[in-house]
Amino acid sequence: MVFTAAEAGRAPHFTLHLDRLPETARYVARAIRDNYPTLAIPYHARWRHFAAGGRDRWVALAARLKDRPAAEIARIRFDLAVTSVLLDAGAGEAWSYREPATGDRLSRSEGLAVASLDMFAAGAFSSGTREPLRADAGALRGFNENALASGFQVTADNPLVGLAGRADLMRRLGEALAADPELFGNAARVGNLFDYLSRRSRNGELAATDILDAVLRGFSSIWPGRETIDGVNLGDVWRHPAIRTADRTDGLVPFHKLSQWLSYSLVEPLEDAGIRVTGLDQLTGLPEYRNGGLFIDSDVLVPRDAALLRTRHAVGGEPIVEWRALTVALLDRIAGLVRAELNLTAADFPLAKILEGGTWSAGRRLARERRASGTPPITLDSDGTVF
Repeated sequence: MVFTAAEAGRAPHFTLHLDRLPETARYVARAIRDNYPTLAIPYHARWRHFAAGGRDRWVALAARLKDRPAAEIARIRFDLAVTSVLLDAGAGEAWSYREPATGDRLSRSEGLAVASLDMFAAGAFSSGTREPLRADAGALRGFNENALASGFQVTADNPLVGLAGRADLMRRLGEALAADPELFGNAARVGNLFDYLSRRSRNGELAATDILDAVLRGFSSIWPGRETIDGVNLGDVWRHPAIRTADRTDGLVPFHKLSQWLSYSLVEPLEDAGIRVTGLDQLTGLPEYRNGGLFIDSDVLVPRDAALLRTRHAVGGEPIVEWRALTVALLDRIAGLVRAELNLTAADFPLAKILEGGTWSAGRRLARERRASGTPPITLDSDGTVF
């Protein structure tokens, strides 16, 4: 609905220039060839960030687990992926993480990934000292801001955006685990979600929408109170005037960015445990600032008021909701153009790989070409729970 309004020139905040999309697709295709010359592209998932700088830290950690059953390794990967993804929302420009094992300094998503992996490996999310590699309600319910600040090396000179919000998200996660034994077992462990999804599989296959359904159901209560229907917290759902329905969803645009990225990040643990995930393109592209920044920096989306790019915005502000909605719609449209550039089919090259190859990295690259700081074209006030 938002895209239709933009096509008709009725979107309040952006004009749409689809004639710029083919050149943008060529730019993305060049980025894909640079990043993955053989076109062997993995899914856009948290596991990529654990390999920042060419060192795959998950593989190193997994070497300690070679004697564990495949199902338990999958549970551990679920424990790690969920906690790490939920701690990932934008770090801000001033924060970085110095990796103790290497001395490397990492920022943004890669820094958040490595910091959270180090915390996980140290048992920060487990209530059992004998089983540090897990995430359970016993540890998470009492998680505090000081523990996160210490693990993420936050100081006055190294500030992390949304620190309090992230710590609160971990506590809420602990409550959610304890509240739903069907999904998380009597042990109230994140990893038990693997067992729930295994039971949902049929003939060794599981629909991607089943993963998202479980994620939305299991974690809906952790998000800060925003829009609700029948007392259910809707999470990453916001209002825009272009949305018109005849029920209580009138005006509401659902994004679920972190939930969908988390769903993408659970695919590999499932498939490595022998469960094939189908229908990945039933999930949407991710409406975050790298994918969205790609379309602004390539002039596919042009603000009606140039001041929009000079103003700091709340994540629920109408211009941001519009930008994110148009990003989702444009990702679907650019996907076909990128596949044509690379001579690949949708079956071989689902959206989850286009994002990785892909639009996310192209958005980051173009941001660096446009601005020395590499920051997105729009400045956001994040509480650590959306982006």
